[in-house]
Formats: sequence, C-alpha cells, structure tokens
Amino acid sequence: MDIQACSDQELIIQFQQGNESALGVLVTRYKRRVFSYLYQKTSDRELSNDLFQDTFIKVINTLKKGTYKNEEKFLPWVTRIAHNVMIDYFRKSSLMPMSYGHDDFDVFRQVKKEESIEQKMMRSQTNDELMQLIKRLPKEQKQVLVMRIYGDKSFKEIAEKMNVSLNTSLGRMRYALLNLRKMIEEKQLEIS
Repeated sequence: MDIQACSDQELIIQFQQGNESALGVLVTRYKRRVFSYLYQKTSDRELSNDLFQDTFIKVINTLKKGTYKNEEKFLPWVTRIAHNVMIDYFRKSSLMPMSYGHDDFDVFRQVKKEESIEQKMMRSQTNDELMQLIKRLPKEQKQVLVMRIYGDKSFKEIAEKMNVSLNTSLGRMRYALLNLRKMIEEKQLEIS
C-alpha cells in the first residue's frame, strides 16, 4: 500500500499505531498551507517557523493521547491549533493586552513594536472603549463580529455554528459594523 495515497484519517490511524512516517506524510501534505496561514497573520518568517513547529508538537501530542476526533477534517483542525498557538504566543509576549470574556484578542491586527508610553496609553484606552461598544451590540451581531474578526471564521462556518443561513450571518455582520460605526461616531473615538 502506497502511504502517499492514504487519506488523512488512514494516516492518523497509522501514526497512532506506531508508523512515524505517516505523520511525515501529513506534515508534508499541509506544511505549505499551515505555514502560509501563520506567515499571513504574523508577516514574520522566523516567528512563523517557530509557531509552525509548536503547532505540530501540539498535533503530535494530541494524536498520541488519542484525543483527536476523527469526525473533524485534519487541515481545519491543524489550522485551528496554529491559530491558538499564535494567540498564545501574542498573549505571552503581551502584544495582545485585551480581554473579552474568556478569550483574549486585540482589536488592532498589527501592533507596532515601538510605541511611546503615550501611544500605548491611548491605544489601551481606545481598545477599552471599543470593547465596551462591542459589548453593547445585540447578542447575535456581537457573536458574528467576534467569530469573524477575532475567531477568523468564515461566514459559512459562522452560519453553521449559529445554525442560521449564510445570508443571515452576512446580514448580522453588516448590521454589527453599521451599529459599531454609529456608536464610534457618537463617542467620537479615533480608530486607527
């Protein structure tokens, strides 16, 4: 049997049964996509390599523990792990100072590494004010906004998770952004 022709699920089972080369095939199969995802988010090749390695360490540990659910597709699962590894990295390095419920995320996608104390204070205050405005959105709009912007979910994934149509999830996002923009204008916040 040609190991390259095996499905992801077959490779996972083979790896869990001790065939180390099965994992190599999976890594080779998805390395470019996972690395590209990380690089797209960080714009740092060295950091992306580190996060990629951390991601596959978590993948290996999860597969060895046997806690991987076979009903999940492998690539979205690995991408979710990569996303979480990246979030953890930014939390630990204090580049994501915001908290919303149990999940930490930063409203601003890019954090400038060299900020004056005044700039940091202004950004922090703006983040806090923006989070307060997001909390005021209707529940469904807030959920879609958080899943799309901060959870990096597609509208299709959001629709499935919320058990609504694709058009409904798109509409909720549109209204969330309109309401947020209106509140920002009322508060006269400067969002950069």
